Amino acid sequence: MTIRNDAGETHVALHPSIARFRRQAGCLMLGDYTLPRLAARVGMTPFFAYDRSLLTARIAELRSSLPSGIALSYAIKANPMPAVVQHLSGLVDALDVASAMEMRTALDTTMPASRISFAGPGKTEAELTQAIAAGVTIELESPTEARRILEISTRMSIRPRVAVRVNPDFEVKGSGMRLGGGSQQFGVDAEKVPALLQTLAANDVEFLGFHIFAGSQNLRTEILCDAQRKTVALALKLADGSPLPVRYLNLGGGLGIPYFPRDLPIDLPAIGANLYELLADVIKPKLGDARVVIELGRYIVGECGVYVTRVIDKKESRGRTFLIVDGGLHHQLAASGNFGQVIRRNYPVAIGNRIDEETTEAANVVGCLCTPLDVLGDNVSLPTAEIGDLVVVFQAGAYGLTASPTAFLSHPIPAEVLV
Repeated sequence: MTIRNDAGETHVALHPSIARFRRQAGCLMLGDYTLPRLAARVGMTPFFAYDRSLLTARIAELRSSLPSGIALSYAIKANPMPAVVQHLSGLVDALDVASAMEMRTALDTTMPASRISFAGPGKTEAELTQAIAAGVTIELESPTEARRILEISTRMSIRPRVAVRVNPDFEVKGSGMRLGGGSQQFGVDAEKVPALLQTLAANDVEFLGFHIFAGSQNLRTEILCDAQRKTVALALKLADGSPLPVRYLNLGGGLGIPYFPRDLPIDLPAIGANLYELLADVIKPKLGDARVVIELGRYIVGECGVYVTRVIDKKESRGRTFLIVDGGLHHQLAASGNFGQVIRRNYPVAIGNRIDEETTEAANVVGCLCTPLDVLGDNVSLPTAEIGDLVVVFQAGAYGLTASPTAFLSHPIPAEVLV
């Protein structure tokens, strides 16, 4: 589709996620590189590329919309590439990790250990030992985990920093993944938290507060605001009965990004206004100077990265055009539709070295794996592509490489670059 502007010039209308990136000489740009030049610099396809200027801009957008009293934490699980984490560590207030490897990545940055939190069920004794030794905040997921922490800290003579991850007594509709409400492997059921707090109060621990996170990848602004209100109400109820002061409240995140054509972005200013009201009228009067945190992963990095793969064959099969690329679901499981989609839908896909050309054919972009599941684009409208062209999958900054089965069929691991 082409659009004519007031000067009579025409240009191709791009999906909003594609339009975030600059273009030059008919090519997509990442950082200061046109895509063909970046591919030459990387020296191989496929690869993931993350744009640091877009990362910086996303943090600035969040800062301008959220109240200044809200601390911003980056959930490393979304994209643990060390260069990305290093860059973001200078822009956010805290880092959240979900494994010992992610913890090591976080500790390699300039972020103080006291601003690193460690969440997730099933932490091993070795991981807990490392966390206590490092001085990071351990977000307790069960009474068993609490007992292990008390045993380890006594043995090491180190006072552990802990918070309680709460499984709320409400659910959040519209989330891509439900992480709270009902029965869960995540956190301590809200009704069981008071007993755990009594145990913590009887021991020598540095108790900080609560982490309450009910769901992720939600695009419905009012539902997100309602979840924040319910989260705060639950936290205050638990704080009222706590024998220990509450100095930390992690409200989670859940802010989604639009992947598919009918998806609409969230209203970030409305979410900021809701948080401002909660902070000023509810949290501060009850919890004083407690540190309030919003923890985001996908929303920060998701739209700032792309997956680039090269066309190695083009064929017609009974009336359908297939572009066969050197990448696939082993690198981008989510884009293939095999990571939580009930009905497969296409991520935004483009020919990166023909970004301004009109769409002239419908093609199926398929990977190099010997499985019919290896589809990156089903009947997508693209410029007429040739062997050697660069196919770009957008919204690839979060849950891409590390959320994919890279060992499947033993193909090489793709490169990752921050530009």
